[in-house]
Amino acid sequence: MAHKKIHKLLVANRGEIALRVMRSAREMGISTVAVYSEADRHAPFVRFADEAVCIGPAASKESYLVIDKLVKVCKDLKVDAVHPGYGFLSENGEFARALEKAGVIFVGPSPHAMKVMGDKLAAKEAVKGHGVPLVPGTEGAVSGLDEAMKVAKTITFPILIKAAAGGGGKGMRIVEKESDLKEGLERAISEAQNAFGDGSVFIEKYVAGPRHIEVQIMADTHGNTCYLFERECSVQRRHQKVVEEAPSAVLTPELRKRMGEAAVNVARSVDYVGAGTVEFLLDERSDFYFMEMNTRLQVEHPVTEMITGLDLVKLQIRVAEGEKLPFTQDQLKINGHAIEVRVYAEDPSNNFLPDIGTLTTYRPPQGAGVRVDDGFEEGMEIPIHYDPMIAKLITHGATREEAIARMERAIDDYAISGVETTLGFCRFTMGHPAFRSGKYDTHFVRDHFSPAVLEGKDADEQLAAALVAAALAGAREQRPKPVLEGVTSVSAWKLKRR
Repeated sequence: MAHKKIHKLLVANRGEIALRVMRSAREMGISTVAVYSEADRHAPFVRFADEAVCIGPAASKESYLVIDKLVKVCKDLKVDAVHPGYGFLSENGEFARALEKAGVIFVGPSPHAMKVMGDKLAAKEAVKGHGVPLVPGTEGAVSGLDEAMKVAKTITFPILIKAAAGGGGKGMRIVEKESDLKEGLERAISEAQNAFGDGSVFIEKYVAGPRHIEVQIMADTHGNTCYLFERECSVQRRHQKVVEEAPSAVLTPELRKRMGEAAVNVARSVDYVGAGTVEFLLDERSDFYFMEMNTRLQVEHPVTEMITGLDLVKLQIRVAEGEKLPFTQDQLKINGHAIEVRVYAEDPSNNFLPDIGTLTTYRPPQGAGVRVDDGFEEGMEIPIHYDPMIAKLITHGATREEAIARMERAIDDYAISGVETTLGFCRFTMGHPAFRSGKYDTHFVRDHFSPAVLEGKDADEQLAAALVAAALAGAREQRPKPVLEGVTSVSAWKLKRR
């Protein structure tokens, strides 16, 4: 790729990721263009951009997902490049091709790489000859119940039925025994068809008690590909991540190297360029298997930035400009430990269902080792039209223990009222023995969490608050010392419920 300097960057996204990309672009001396729906008219990312254009109604299919509108803005404002963020059109090859045709740089991989890695079956086929371990299962989509039964008996139950075009847990079914196969297959196909317009499903051996480990890679146009270490993403609800950390608490240096090199091989199988994430399952015997590749920046990229000292967005832009990676694999080192929790407007006490409303109070935490990537301000409404994530809260420490302690303090300092959030669940996770020990897997929520846990915490903290209030009332002249054993202060994220 010839060198082409980017002077004006359009961010084809919204919320916290749009703001995060624009900040890095501004530091590079690049002017930014925001595109926004009517629902986001007063959002911080719109004000931050050098130029902003409304591209339609609130519904994403009438705004953020309309390729023609985005290309027109690029042409009208003489945009050099587009950063897609994550979600929306970030893994859409048609969008990348439309930009290329318009003479606009797409900050991401080639349409070919996106297409191959966007189809789980094609991805497995692509990496098969590159020494990448795969979960036993079908090489193609299953044609019907008879074939599914034959495969299932060969690899033995339990099995996992997965949508070929899927993601986010849609079109996915665990089948424990032979008698459940017919119903599981029918449901997976139906879900896949409804969610992706493609009912193709395949079958894999179900890996019991797996850990979800993903490896960040970065590749340039000069043949250099490096892995930027791993992230542990095993704390999930509905197959979607809530807590992530880097590095993993269980990987040995040797295993880290093997997984990293396997991730590089996955990238090379499709001549990958830019930032990407290769996801693996790690079983109880420390065997790992390729799951999929996300051909974009991940939501949880900040934890990698914290332990490497790198700005992944700036690297993406420099690679898109045709520059070489400014480091070799040997120069990359892990510095300390980082944890990210996703602050969703969801109610953990009600199966993590979205809880839309107005942010009556919104004050993010501050202090050493704390980073907040958000896109909201006090008084704003959480729109019903999009993902209900309010912010990403990230902490960094010299050790995992320090990162956890900082996260607990930061969660306690986070003041949000008006909507229920996942902060209570995240606080619970930080204090749980399974998480603290590092010995947890993707069944953490199922095995350790119930709404009663948070309700019990509420009762304890209400009692603590009453005792503290009584102590204050009885001794106003002298600041009381904490003499009541087991009494803790009421954290800001709890006060919203009073």
